[in-house]
Amino acid sequence: MIKRLTVLAVLLTFVAGLPAQGLKDLMNKAKKELNGGSDDETGSGLKEALNAGVKEAVDFLSTPDGYYKSAYKILLPEEVLEVTGKLKSVPGFADVEDQLIEKMNRAAEDAASKATPIFVDAIKQMTFKDAMNILMGQKDAATRYLERTTFDGLYNAFKPVVVESLDKVNARTYWRGAVTAYNKIPFVKKTNPELDDYVTRKALSGLFGMIETKEADIRSNPAARTSELLKKVFAKQDK
Repeated sequence: MIKRLTVLAVLLTFVAGLPAQGLKDLMNKAKKELNGGSDDETGSGLKEALNAGVKEAVDFLSTPDGYYKSAYKILLPEEVLEVTGKLKSVPGFADVEDQLIEKMNRAAEDAASKATPIFVDAIKQMTFKDAMNILMGQKDAATRYLERTTFDGLYNAFKPVVVESLDKVNARTYWRGAVTAYNKIPFVKKTNPELDDYVTRKALSGLFGMIETKEADIRSNPAARTSELLKKVFAKQDK
């Protein structure tokens, strides 16, 4: 940093004798020297980091057991647990909770494969200003940027797949049967929660959660910066 400031000071001693365009060029050169790289370099580094984090998250979560046997496992909502708790004594529904949890997670794993092109498009649209705000922002700035720019598109892409996947493993049919059996129990409050929206939102929450973990790693762990460009760009935030 001291070396860069020295270079900047030396350059500025020649300012008085330069024409306007020469001054502009010199100041741009000084800015790049001070920042340690070009605008294109910063943007490319951020995009490389985001693409890598997204690919790893999507590849992991879209494989069998990506959700089901990981920290991002989707569990049943509280109101459904109330239903399944009472259903365990009803013939045919002793393992209703385990069955539903597995089916929901399988649906999320199917849907996760749809995420990559939506993320890639958002990353391509990222401006230099976006890149600098991310680089010098909070530790989850990249994740929040992606969440802000892709959530609606991801939700619309995920939900039909979730519905299809739940139907593929008869989850919605199974749940309708469970609710019907539950509603026949005397004195219970009748229920029929919408699982499609719940599973979709939980799947997206897990996806962004994993991207956030990857972001934190590349910000705090120089060893996670696997290319010279990433090392150079993210060194700026270490100062």
